[in-house]
Amino acid sequence: MTHRQSVTAFVCLGSNMGNTRANLAGAIHAITELKGVTVEAQSRVFLTEPQEKREQEWFANQVLRIACHADISPEGLLTSLLNIESSMGRCRNGNAPEDRFGPRIIDIDLLLFGTCAMQTSLLTLPHPRMQQRAFVLVPLLDVAPELTFPGGKTLVQALNALTYRVEEDRIWQ
Repeated sequence: MTHRQSVTAFVCLGSNMGNTRANLAGAIHAITELKGVTVEAQSRVFLTEPQEKREQEWFANQVLRIACHADISPEGLLTSLLNIESSMGRCRNGNAPEDRFGPRIIDIDLLLFGTCAMQTSLLTLPHPRMQQRAFVLVPLLDVAPELTFPGGKTLVQALNALTYRVEEDRIWQ
């Protein structure tokens, strides 16, 4: 019997407070320090207009492809990512839209964890809104151009279903 050695996961980083590029770099460094986690690829950093709550600074966004050792669960990885957010000064104050979509020093979202599909009070996989967001899909194209989502839709098909514009490192949607 063979045992799975690692699972590929994808994480989206975002920041629109302070030195956003330094915030992303700090989050990436903290992720590289997690036991059993290896950052395999990083997208370019894109500047993206805010979604939902428009009256705020643009976000710097980036996607990582990471390999997780077989003994790491999706919930365990998410807990580690939330701890990184907290250590960097992110305060999650509930689920009000002004909290969820407002300014933040760092936001780390677990997008995919292998082919895992789940919904718990802590975590929904695949991330429920990622296929609606160019600021996730465009950087994801940098690190996984051949990606197929659970359910069979390709990354390119998901992007083709959106109305968005990319100019150099800027994404409008």
